[in-house]
Amino acid sequence: MAANESLDVLVVGAGPTGLALAAQLHAYGARFRIVDRHLDRARESRALAIQPRTLEALAPYGVTDELVARGNPAVHVRMHLPGRTVRMPLFDIGVGDTLYPFLLFLSQTETESVLGSRLAEAGTTVERGTELLELTPEAAYTVCRLRHQGGREESVHARYVVGCDGAHSTVREQAGIGFEGHAYPQTFLLADLEVDGLERGAAHAYMTEAGMLFFFPLGSPASWRMLAMRPPGGTEGPVEIWQLQAIVDRYVSDPLRLRDPVWMTDFRLYNRGAKSYRSGRVFLAGDAAHIHSPAGAQGMNTGIQDALNLGWKLALVCQDSAPAALLDTYESERAPVGRNVLRFTDRAFTIATSRNPLLRMARTQVAPRLAPLVLRLPALRGAAFRTLSQLAIHYRRSPATTEGSHPPRRGPRAGDRLPDTPGKLHALIAAPGYHLLLCGPGEDWDTGLIAAAIRGRDHLVHVHTLGTGGPWRGVTHCLVRPDGYLAYRAGGTDLTGLVRYLDRWLPRRT
Repeated sequence: MAANESLDVLVVGAGPTGLALAAQLHAYGARFRIVDRHLDRARESRALAIQPRTLEALAPYGVTDELVARGNPAVHVRMHLPGRTVRMPLFDIGVGDTLYPFLLFLSQTETESVLGSRLAEAGTTVERGTELLELTPEAAYTVCRLRHQGGREESVHARYVVGCDGAHSTVREQAGIGFEGHAYPQTFLLADLEVDGLERGAAHAYMTEAGMLFFFPLGSPASWRMLAMRPPGGTEGPVEIWQLQAIVDRYVSDPLRLRDPVWMTDFRLYNRGAKSYRSGRVFLAGDAAHIHSPAGAQGMNTGIQDALNLGWKLALVCQDSAPAALLDTYESERAPVGRNVLRFTDRAFTIATSRNPLLRMARTQVAPRLAPLVLRLPALRGAAFRTLSQLAIHYRRSPATTEGSHPPRRGPRAGDRLPDTPGKLHALIAAPGYHLLLCGPGEDWDTGLIAAAIRGRDHLVHVHTLGTGGPWRGVTHCLVRPDGYLAYRAGGTDLTGLVRYLDRWLPRRT
């Protein structure tokens, strides 16, 4: 057994969630290690779409441009309904406040490659072939017993442990956190392959009485991702391309030919959530906390945003820059998001796959008639797309969210995501830390009062005077937290409420 090592954070699991968490911990100067029991990163594509909010959230860590360069930005879906095809735009309404108004199709393999390369450039090594065996809680830290490839064991003392180790999480099991939910009865077939005869530049959904079939544009490791439900009575066992072709021939009237599969598999889906996202010094994120159907491309994106909600909080608490109570806000903010995703994906999945005659009629007869009407309602379409894109997530009820005195009637509220308009605000707030935005004529702000408000914490609070071009009308000041959400907002130039907020959540250094 190797000698003990003391860390701020041990990250267990090096999928997209763990890698995103590691990127943020590095940016905030935390002492951490990231381990994964697998010898290599995922080579199958698994998750395949990145939402606009995730691209925004990852931008400060220098990976978003590369993700976009490698991916396939899709702007519409072709819904092939009985007797007609409907072109459904993606993210064309209600996303004018983001630089990424599209759903980016990119395999998980590529996403992990980009995140891992960025970490390696920053000097962080993912310790692969390293397995967590046991967690033992102590008063000031958790003892983590690790086993490396070859059998060598070591004991690590970590102030906090984050389980990003997936649906079969060892961290969750060791922490004694329940994982409740159910399995779906259907079996699904998945493949990355080439398809002749399929229109490029769009995602395709075939809705029939027999079931649903999807093709998503990838580019790498193959041009298309195919997802289909195994027909009732279908043969179990290894997936063969002739089986996939038989499903396509059954569901699709157009002549499509499948060829050159990179990989094929079958799998079951579950809808399960952790009873708690935290137990003492142990936290869960991503699939360790919630697993569900791929409806709406929410899974990986929710996990990455779990990580980016938690990492800066851990780092600031470990550096004694924030009170330990800040860590309590992780579950109060992210658990409701996880529960909403579980509910949404369960309902969408049930409608899409049910053999119930009423739901089958809704899928094949009612939907074709309603879809064109719904698409003509900009407000409804915009709200739906903002929800799917995760731009609408907010933390208005968080203990760490405060509306100050005389808040403006319009514009984003405390707890909302800061919109990226006007003037590319997200680039302005990319540096690690909090950002104080002062809106209104520059002469209205007393630089002495501002300096006094942030004194003792000026290493973590960056001040920006926006003039009259901010997202609010009139004189307003707001504090943006490190993950891009508004922590505090007030009207006027009186900074008393701001100071009170900072004294609670970001105490002065003496």
